[in-house]
Amino acid sequence: MKILKLRIRSTEEYDALYQRDLPSGGLFVPTTMPHEIGETVIVELVSADLPNPVMIRGTVRSWRSSVPRLRIRAGAIVEFDAEEAHKRDFVRDAMEGTRSDVPRRRHNRLPVSIPVRYRTPDSASFQDGAISEISVGGAMLNTRSPLPLESDVIVEIVPPGAAAPIAISSRVSYQVPTGGTGLRFIARDGDGSRRLRELVRRLRVS
Repeated sequence: MKILKLRIRSTEEYDALYQRDLPSGGLFVPTTMPHEIGETVIVELVSADLPNPVMIRGTVRSWRSSVPRLRIRAGAIVEFDAEEAHKRDFVRDAMEGTRSDVPRRRHNRLPVSIPVRYRTPDSASFQDGAISEISVGGAMLNTRSPLPLESDVIVEIVPPGAAAPIAISSRVSYQVPTGGTGLRFIARDGDGSRRLRELVRRLRVS
């Protein structure tokens, strides 16, 4: 999946690039690389007003080439996925200075949409779920209702190109009222850390 990087230097610049007419919101991302309409991409937003780069999944709605004599920049209009509304709103609030309570993460989260299986130690059976973002340090697990804080969770993920799943130990670090469960991965040895890095790398290039 292609990643379009966008550095925002001010709230005014963000407002100028934001596409309010799109149902889920979006951005005009300056880029000289042509993109196909309907192509799925990730917009990586970097700003001094954000605690970390924020990666938002979206779809290319249009692309235009530059017209230097008219001072028109080349770029793509990307509409955010509806599932990324919480990130869209977070970026807006952070740019406006109304959100300063989010700690800085060691690892940037990659937006994904992959099915997984998960279970808690007190259950022998797995349940079906999905992960909507992931990093070497943790993931957002979509569940019908949030799992209890500090509870242990085993997550099974099939890496791209692999036939068998890998099991990842994790712990619930926060909850999202809509049903999301924030997980912190627990790598118990060096091999576990290596497998997590390789998993994220495969997801990034898939």
